[in-house]
Amino acid sequence: MGNVLESLKKVTTVVADTGDIDSIQKYKPTDATTNPSLLFAAAQMPQYLHLVEDAIEYGKGFASEQSLVKVMDKLSVNFGREILKIVPRYVSTEVDSRLSFDTAATVKKAKEIIGLYQEAGVEKDRILIKIASTWEGIRAAEILEKEGIRCNLTLLFGFGQAIACAEAGVYLISPFVGRILDWYKAFSKRDSFPAEEDPGVLSVRRIYSYYKKYDYKTLVMGASFRNAEEIKALSGCDLLTISPKLLEELENEQNELSIILSTDYARNHCQDEKTSIDEKTFRWLLNEDQMATEKLAEGIRNFTKDTLKLEEFIKTKI
Repeated sequence: MGNVLESLKKVTTVVADTGDIDSIQKYKPTDATTNPSLLFAAAQMPQYLHLVEDAIEYGKGFASEQSLVKVMDKLSVNFGREILKIVPRYVSTEVDSRLSFDTAATVKKAKEIIGLYQEAGVEKDRILIKIASTWEGIRAAEILEKEGIRCNLTLLFGFGQAIACAEAGVYLISPFVGRILDWYKAFSKRDSFPAEEDPGVLSVRRIYSYYKKYDYKTLVMGASFRNAEEIKALSGCDLLTISPKLLEELENEQNELSIILSTDYARNHCQDEKTSIDEKTFRWLLNEDQMATEKLAEGIRNFTKDTLKLEEFIKTKI
């Protein structure tokens, strides 16, 4: 009997949810994903000071009003480049969350990020551009995918968001399991949910089943886990992005892992009719889902707060 993490890796692509390169080296995931919160934490670690200093030096080549933006982009790419020396496949790099409602600006920023990676010797087929699952973000992803730039649609909480992403042909979605659970715990005033009743787990199972039954190519990557039971309840999912703390817990657990999700599971459990979503329907479904509406808005605000914190940190170093 092996450990649960090794068993999980046999049926699901495991992704490290961290900007800490040392943690990625330790757990050897297939991919890695970052966000402003993770980069803010990593940028303050002494072992990564050289990445910060390199980004600041890069920013000196631009006019003062552009310099900070250029430093931030370069810093994201610096971390991504180092991560790609360890993981064999992809790293997700996030577009500034302040662009979440601007399709053209998101497309422009994504191409700038890809350009910085290419200048650093990293081709676009190693990068997933991470974009919030707003209507505008999904439209930006649709444009980018047609130009050969793969996207990871994040801050996904509602079923309507998932359908819109699949119809747009995005490469990957990241439904936020733990944040869905957080909302339902607060709303219902319950301290906990067993895995089989966990609203975040059930949401991902529903999306996964819908995608597989109707043969959508978009991959599902469960994210933002609060405990190891949520992860085990989604074994067999296309991908799962997991924090170092929970990776360690799974590695230390010696147990058999039951495989939950599969194409057979999808055929037997999907109860949704195939549907199509235009902008009007998307906005209505999001409006009718209180949890998804609140968590999407909160997620964009919080990522923006951490981006601003990172900017302030960079200013102290310039």
